[in-house]
Amino acid sequence: MLIKRIGYYLVGLSLGAVGVYFFWQKKQASFDYGMDARTLKTIRIRKRIYSNNAKNAMLKYNVDTLKINTILYNGDVDFGKGKPREKPCAEYYITGKKDLENINLLVQRCDSTATIQEVIVNGFGYD
Repeated sequence: MLIKRIGYYLVGLSLGAVGVYFFWQKKQASFDYGMDARTLKTIRIRKRIYSNNAKNAMLKYNVDTLKINTILYNGDVDFGKGKPREKPCAEYYITGKKDLENINLLVQRCDSTATIQEVIVNGFGYD
């Protein structure tokens, strides 16, 4: 009897999990609970501005906006190198992952805008 109940429980749990997965996928909900994920999301939802310094570095090292977007989706925020408590606009130092690990961004996040202040390219992969 106990085995039968556990079987029903597991079947119900599996069906429920699949249903919730498809329901949330259609809503395009995101679960940004970590510090990095919340910070990157708040930067992504603001109007993005590129400083002249950043534009020049992007041209020089052939870094396009797709690479910047990729870093802003799955990069690492180094809170020690930025000024996250700066008022009125916080500064964040964001490093890329995998193929983009040589690219770092210095982003200034204000109430309605996110300004890419600097695009820093380390190494020779983009020279």
